Amino acid sequence: MSKLVLDPAVFSDAAVAPDTRMVNDAIVKALGAIPDRWATPLPDIRAARLAGKGPFPLAPESPRASVETIPGPRGEVPVRIFLPEGAPKGVYLHIHGGGWTVGSARENEALLDRIAANCGLAVVSVDYALAPEEPYPAGPDDCEAAALWLVKEGKARFGTERFAIGGESGGATLAVVTLLRLRDRHGIAPFSAAVLTAGCYDLRLTPSARNWGDLPLVLNTRDITFFVGNYLRLQGKADDADVSPLLANLKGLPKALFIVGGRDALVDDTLFMANAWAAAGNGAELEVYPGGCHVFIAFPGTISDQALKRIDGYLTEF
Repeated sequence: MSKLVLDPAVFSDAAVAPDTRMVNDAIVKALGAIPDRWATPLPDIRAARLAGKGPFPLAPESPRASVETIPGPRGEVPVRIFLPEGAPKGVYLHIHGGGWTVGSARENEALLDRIAANCGLAVVSVDYALAPEEPYPAGPDDCEAAALWLVKEGKARFGTERFAIGGESGGATLAVVTLLRLRDRHGIAPFSAAVLTAGCYDLRLTPSARNWGDLPLVLNTRDITFFVGNYLRLQGKADDADVSPLLANLKGLPKALFIVGGRDALVDDTLFMANAWAAAGNGAELEVYPGGCHVFIAFPGTISDQALKRIDGYLTEF
């Protein structure tokens, strides 16, 4: 019996909880008040977000967190490491979102602290190179380097070789690309599970991304096009499997939990990838949350609580 049976009712207006509607309305109001989100220079946008002056709040720094660097193909790559209370039961390699253009490990503090605390895992989050200053393949190269570092150093550093990988939005894209590179370039499959939230798996744009329009519910069609343009500024094509992993041979990848909201411009990417994952013979579980915006787990609400609890259970048991 397939675990990917999808009830169309999850996409109905009637299924959307009142608090989800309130969160979505607040996001649209906040982002709609900004005349042009990308008119400000990207370095200024990144700095504002890290200073807590972006459109969404920045969680306080976790006492579990520390920052160090690991060797990368173009120099040192910063990683943010969160440690659980006792000896780690495993390691979660996390790759943040932000359209390969913005975002950072620091901006995922609450999520990563929660995983370390609730799942007993060490968390290593990669601050990979961002476009357009360092476009493709710099970002995925850094993530590949971080994965190889974990494979080499994980046992000595964390006392375990039980590894999971995951990310949100563009980070979920890079997580899948990393798994494929480890398989194809290095002949290894060190990760036992993946948690993939609202990824962009086809940079040619799936129907939901193409047809979303201008509504600024975290992410809209213009944003996606802007991000893809930054990422592929110098090289790489949207129909390359290393760029759009939905087009790759997905055989031999670990089991994965796919999470997406029903009101996400990238909902098709998750629906398509989850089914392709299963069709390739990999374990796949799919959770669609009614009315959830893009990466809704970053915002308060009933469905966020449900999804975060689901992630906790998955990463505890893998």
